[in-house]
Amino acid sequence: MATRIAPSADVSEEAVLGEGTSIWHLAQVREHAVLGRDCIVGRGAYIGEGVVMGDSCKVQNYALVYEPARLADGVFIGPAVTLTNDHFPRAVNPDGTLKSAADWEPVGVTIDEGASIGARAVCVAPVHVGAWATVAAGAVVTKDVPAHALVAGVPARRIGWVGRAGEPLTPAETGPDGARRWRCPVTGTLYQEAGTESDTTIREVTH
Repeated sequence: MATRIAPSADVSEEAVLGEGTSIWHLAQVREHAVLGRDCIVGRGAYIGEGVVMGDSCKVQNYALVYEPARLADGVFIGPAVTLTNDHFPRAVNPDGTLKSAADWEPVGVTIDEGASIGARAVCVAPVHVGAWATVAAGAVVTKDVPAHALVAGVPARRIGWVGRAGEPLTPAETGPDGARRWRCPVTGTLYQEAGTESDTTIREVTH
């Protein structure tokens, strides 16, 4: 399937678009951005210079994906989401001169496979969102998000776990070693917690 670019979209000739990708009205895709197959970039969205997106990503209307963001396959970016790229933003240097590209070093947001960032959420770079995690609408992410975590608030904190289907996991029977377990209400997949209270992770149970 061929790529589709709306007449009002601004797509650099130096960008690379995978087969089947669609760029909708008023969206901008900058130089050296690389988008995989079957991606969708919604109305008014911005994809920064050199951003890399995997296959089957969705960037909804008016989202801002600033370089050097990295999105794996199947990432969902909700409407008006912002992925930032500056530790200490300033328009000018201490001497009052306007900052140029040489005066700061961009830092990026990395989002792993299948993760979702809800509408109007902000990810403050540098930050890493793990696979299949969900960031609630309006959240402000200031630290790394574990895989399968559901985070919400300002700043974002984990309030639960989610499976690949996106729905919150429900408590399940305790594991043989006493570890807490959770089950996906959609797929039935079982997950088990590991780590400490302040650094908890979760993984699929394969046996």
